[in-house]
Amino acid sequence: MQRRDVLRLSALAGAAGVLTLDPMTFTQADAAGAGDAREQTKTLSGHLPTGAPDFVYVPVEVPGGVREIAVSYTYDKPSVPAGTQGNACDIGIFDERGTELGGRGFRGWSGGARTEFAISAEEATPGYLAGPVHAGTWHVVLGPYTVAPQGLDYEVTVTLRYGEPGTTPKPVHPPQRAKGRGRAWYRGDSHLHTVHSDGKRTPAELVAAARAAGLDFITTTEHNTISSHGAFDGLWGDDLLILTGEEITTRNGHVVALGTDPGVFIDWRYRARDNRFGQFARKIRQAGGLVIPAHPHGTCVGCNWKFGFNEADAVEVWNADFTPDDEITVSEWDNTLVAASRGDGRWLPAVGHSDAHREPQVVGLPQTVVLADDLSRTALQEGIRAGRCWIAESSKIDLTFEAVGGRGKHAGIGERLQVGRTEEVTVRLKVSGVGPSCSVRFLTDQGQLYGTAVPDSGTVTAEWRTTASYAAYVRAEVRHAPADGGASGIPGPMAAMTNPIWLGER
Repeated sequence: MQRRDVLRLSALAGAAGVLTLDPMTFTQADAAGAGDAREQTKTLSGHLPTGAPDFVYVPVEVPGGVREIAVSYTYDKPSVPAGTQGNACDIGIFDERGTELGGRGFRGWSGGARTEFAISAEEATPGYLAGPVHAGTWHVVLGPYTVAPQGLDYEVTVTLRYGEPGTTPKPVHPPQRAKGRGRAWYRGDSHLHTVHSDGKRTPAELVAAARAAGLDFITTTEHNTISSHGAFDGLWGDDLLILTGEEITTRNGHVVALGTDPGVFIDWRYRARDNRFGQFARKIRQAGGLVIPAHPHGTCVGCNWKFGFNEADAVEVWNADFTPDDEITVSEWDNTLVAASRGDGRWLPAVGHSDAHREPQVVGLPQTVVLADDLSRTALQEGIRAGRCWIAESSKIDLTFEAVGGRGKHAGIGERLQVGRTEEVTVRLKVSGVGPSCSVRFLTDQGQLYGTAVPDSGTVTAEWRTTASYAAYVRAEVRHAPADGGASGIPGPMAAMTNPIWLGER
């Protein structure tokens, strides 16, 4: 296909951002070999300019009798000037059921993590779904993530192998409840990757890291695929609940679908301008999941969150090591609490996840600690949705945070202390297990109104008295010392933080 043809078709694709090329056509009569050794291979080459559609579909006409479809691809990676994006191209595939947005045809996605994959009834490359290779029009999908100024040259090779189809094993999914400790605080990490997308850990290695981190639950959230949902057979136990989910990775931000039903795929092929996110946020909730925008101010291409927060159930304010983009997210999230304190709208609880992909990235840095009635998907989600949760950099840190009024009135994290505007309130934080040179601070709708240092022992009880007229809410942070000694006025990295306690009558 010539450059001018691609440009013309790109314009025709419009806001949908999709381009469909001429099909690769295979017939059984052309297959080389004998018996089950028969196979066919075809290769397509092309060029995509800057401004190419988000998704380029290569139709593959698959005849009957195919046992396995295998795909490989390459693309050029030319040198580019400093500050200019080079070439990066993702890949996936849809089967004969079609490429309709949110349809049933999805069979796998590996992004830019793999250069080849194969699918048969018996098995599939991680990131892809095993199942019969039925006759019909399949579509290899290319996702030109970034394109260099000179364009992107690609080559896609498809091999069909003929023979008896075999049997697809029934996936074994994790149970949705573990033994637990009754109503208790449970530690979890719900943004994690393995070899089923762009991670390097196997599911077994991820689970071992989670147990070593002292976690009670994890959620598997691969980029734009659900192939990991059936990959944890035998890895859960009374001590560890494994939830299923997905990181829906669009060109305008990523969202963690936390705790969706096993085997439910949520589509990602839209931008904010397409006005489709609400539809798929509802699909997440219909599948029993929570909608959690991930790293809203992340620095990678496509990571910035552009869909707004009206559809969110919580927001990931802390992703991996605490960095300036997390600082921005925490400040932005805190600003939204003021409106909720006036009763002008609901508030979004804050959560934190490691987004760990490989060593030396630490599973459980950070982790969300949730007050739940038991160790189950439903109870954990209820705790997160209610804001009964706090975030810590490791399981070494423990804390309690409460507000107490007269006549035995009491409220914990995420709750409201029903007191009059002038009634005295005592806010108390107990924290242990933090490192040296840390400090505690209490933040309100006016900003920080109290702070104190943590002794070298790493354990402190901090108390502050206030009223609902002075503080509409109070939340706590435990911070490491700033690297510049405080010269910039920017606090040090987070060690732990809570969701707010609300003060006053509604």
